[in-house]
Amino acid sequence: MANLTVKNIPDELYEQLKRRAAENRRSLNSEAIVCLEQAVAEHRARYSRPTPDEIRAFRESLNVPPLDPTSIDEAIDEGRP
Repeated sequence: MANLTVKNIPDELYEQLKRRAAENRRSLNSEAIVCLEQAVAEHRARYSRPTPDEIRAFRESLNVPPLDPTSIDEAIDEGRP
């Protein structure tokens, strides 16, 4: 496993992490790992990109006809002088 050193942690954050570790009956190191895992998982869930299959399923659920290049050009040009 890799090691990570975190420097210049604000005192208040350190105390909060220490309290949380005690509440969860974990070491400070274990609590920090759990917090990092949760943060990464939340970020991944929030910012993950849909797969091509998910995009295709979403488009099919909209129940609209597929666009052809001519329709796209007409929509772009609509309302232009």
